[in-house]
Amino acid sequence: MSVAPHLQLPPTDRVLSSRTGWTRAHWEATADRMLDALTPYATPGFAQYRLPGRGSWSGVVLDGLEGFARSFLLAACRIAGAGGAVDPALTERYAAGLAAGTDPGSGEAWPRLTDCSQQMVEAASIAVALHETRPWIWDRLDAGVQERVVDWFSGFVGGRTWDNNWRLFQVVSEQFLASVGAPHSRSDIEGGLDRIEDWYVGDGWYTDGDGRNFDYYIGWAMHLYPLLWARIAGPDDDGGRAAVYRERLSRFLEDYPHFFGADGAPVHQGRSLAYRFASLAPVWMGALADCTPLAPGLTRRLASGTLRHFAERGVPDERGLLTLGWYDTFLPSTQPYSGPASPYWASKGFLGLLLPADHPVWTARELPLPVEESDTYAALPAPGWLLHGTRHDGIVRLVNHGSDHNPPAPGADSPDADPDRGAGEDDPHYAKLAYSTATAPESAPHALARNIDNQLTLIAPDGTPSRRRRIHPVSCEGRVASSWSAARLPGDERGYRIGTTSVLHGPWEIRVHRVDSPEGAVVREGGHAVAGPTSPFASSGPDWALARTADGLTSAVVALYGWDGGADGAAVARDVESNAYGPHSAVPYLRSAPRPGGRSVQVSLVVLSRDSVHPEVLRTAVRVRVDGDAVVLTFLDGSRVEVGPS
Repeated sequence: MSVAPHLQLPPTDRVLSSRTGWTRAHWEATADRMLDALTPYATPGFAQYRLPGRGSWSGVVLDGLEGFARSFLLAACRIAGAGGAVDPALTERYAAGLAAGTDPGSGEAWPRLTDCSQQMVEAASIAVALHETRPWIWDRLDAGVQERVVDWFSGFVGGRTWDNNWRLFQVVSEQFLASVGAPHSRSDIEGGLDRIEDWYVGDGWYTDGDGRNFDYYIGWAMHLYPLLWARIAGPDDDGGRAAVYRERLSRFLEDYPHFFGADGAPVHQGRSLAYRFASLAPVWMGALADCTPLAPGLTRRLASGTLRHFAERGVPDERGLLTLGWYDTFLPSTQPYSGPASPYWASKGFLGLLLPADHPVWTARELPLPVEESDTYAALPAPGWLLHGTRHDGIVRLVNHGSDHNPPAPGADSPDADPDRGAGEDDPHYAKLAYSTATAPESAPHALARNIDNQLTLIAPDGTPSRRRRIHPVSCEGRVASSWSAARLPGDERGYRIGTTSVLHGPWEIRVHRVDSPEGAVVREGGHAVAGPTSPFASSGPDWALARTADGLTSAVVALYGWDGGADGAAVARDVESNAYGPHSAVPYLRSAPRPGGRSVQVSLVVLSRDSVHPEVLRTAVRVRVDGDAVVLTFLDGSRVEVGPS
């Protein structure tokens, strides 16, 4: 696959970068193209960039501010990384935008900062960009403009933010005020930094606010902003906090390369995925803060592989713009707060340009990703995830037994507490049993109603599927993880417990389900959704189903025990315009006969592979024995796993 010619990249260097061919020059050229492409959409004073696309719920002015702030972060990486030796028009545009944006009479002024306002998010990007470009922009601003900028930022002082990663926007912005001698609140800064301590759960992982909110925000927000704050504060004013943040980021990065496939794709999980290669922010910050456990050649190989992955798939597009989606525009995977300039938080993925050109991350030879060297397994107990990658096809899969993006259950300590009380609707980017670097969940409204892919559901007699809302982790160690959730059916107030244990073996995931159900309900389980430009091939038998894309990506599910669905026990569900990976998608699934009610055990084998897959043969690959509360799995190589209650 080749990079779109409109990027006008330099020749690849297969000596320095044997795996991606990309060098610092490729990064600079990509940044320049993205920045140049914005200029036709600037307001006359360059204070806003009003890009084409669906507007956010914040309105056109805030969307325009977002375009300025997020692209300013990209410009800052380019300007500071080049020591100011860039086209003068670039610095002039952003200096002019600062003047117009803070001038109430300009006709394009930014709204004042108010409690919990979207402009707080954008102000943090401006603060970081101003700090990094201080000699070339801030120090050269007219004193009156500096005063107006300070006045605009002062809306943070004593202000209230949402109680999650937003606390850090206040921290970095007020630290910038402190750095220029402006009034600020030390208690705001210390309070925000103290608050994130409540969300640190160990092994380098935070949750983004209360609950189990694990996704890329941990890397591009919870780890990033504290160390950006430390860069502004300086070593004499960080109170020893920076050393703690460096240690945590170092631990986080030990596992982080396992999230990326051999083709550079990140695992497709969590919200705000339109930020795309912002997922590289913690990798670059590890090098910037001199706390990374990754070798320089691995840092660049990971980062360049991901940026190239998107460039090969039309990101940025032929206009040089980032759209609301993953590859192409795909609105079902976005949030209502995302506007046409929201994807420019991808600018965080260019932080590596702040490193000098002679830094080892730019001069060392590339090293392979973990999945390029061997089959990989990683258990992450903090978020409740298993990661497994297969060297022969480069795919990484994430098995989810811990992240649900819901607040803690009120009264959770009570044995009679409703486990779903206070939970929101199940989000397809959090509620699924598995995700991968090669697939996306079905996320259009019509697909959500069916709720098939990577779910174990109860189907009511009227055809309504249950939902997986709050996930309750049980264990995560080695190659085994388990959790439970409460399934609810329409007209039935009871929550029916579904306990699931995932066991990894080679490229396979074996799922052991213990299901409580009412009389007449049907149990259904779906595998990974595969998608592409043409309709996937589909095939099924009495106890297996398979879907395969034109380029050979295969998803299959195989019944191993307890399904008893007969001739209707397996099938493939098709859909259109419901998947970020392509307009045509398909999901293989298993379906039981109506249950008599009570407890049942279902065991299935789930496959996602670029190999040839023969589901009929896979039935013989695992022997299943149910012995009371224990389920014993025996594999062809003689290995044996006993799965207790979940």
